[in-house]
Formats: sequence, C-alpha cells, structure tokens
Amino acid sequence: SVDCSFSQGVCDWKQDTDDDFDWNPADRDRGDGYYMAVPAFVGHKKDMGRLKLLLTDLKPKSSYCLIFSYRLAGERVGKLRVFLANKKNTPVWEQNKGKDERWRIGKIDIFQGAETTNSVTFESERGKGKTGEIGVDNVILISGLCPED
Repeated sequence: SVDCSFSQGVCDWKQDTDDDFDWNPADRDRGDGYYMAVPAFVGHKKDMGRLKLLLTDLKPKSSYCLIFSYRLAGERVGKLRVFLANKKNTPVWEQNKGKDERWRIGKIDIFQGAETTNSVTFESERGKGKTGEIGVDNVILISGLCPED
C-alpha cells in the first residue's frame, strides 16, 4: 500500500510544467499538516493545474484502489478530474461542484493490464467563481478492489 498524504512527503509528487498554474500546500484547519489546494482566485476560467503522483512497482495484471479526500468549496469553483497515465485523454473520475465545503472521499479502481499505470494525475480546471478552493489530501493506494462503504 502507498500512503501519499502531503504531510509525510513519502510519495513522488510532480507539478506539471505544461499547465497554467501550480497546486500549492495549504494548512489544515486542525493544524496537523497540510493538503494541496488551488484557490479560486488563481488563473482564469478554463485554466488547468495538474499534480502528478508517480507510481512505481505496481504489479501487472492486478488491481488497486486509489482513495483520496477532496473538497470543492465555493460557488462555480471549477472541476477536479483524475487521470491514469495509460488512459491519458479520458478522466477516470470527475467532480464539478460541492454541495457544501465539506471534505468528501473519492475512490477509483485501477485495473492493471500487461502495461502498468505509472502515474495518477489530479487536474484542477478553474471555474468562474472567485472564492473558495479545490483541495486534495490523503491519497492512498491499496492493493485489491475498492471496499464498499
């Protein structure tokens, strides 16, 4: 299993250099570490920011579950998408608005074929809103399918 919360810094996170803006660390409310965020006032509508998690040593022909916390806070803040390296153009997960400012849990099953997934990309697309933020935290990869709630 891989635990990629940003406070530990165990994992190999890379900012995309071809996007419009970077994700930045933000302090957690409780003061125990930080998460990665894109504030609503950064960039212009439709601008993209990508944060890539490099994965190593995933076994071919096996399944994994990616679990993460996310938050879309604010009116028309934008979209959060998740891409897997081997399916570059189609997001495997997408969320475009939060009902409130609470953190929620996202889960994605990753099936490895002969080619293994070597990265997961969190992409933030700016919306029209000027307040709020898109946040991601506690990214965990476990072997096997995602558990039901």
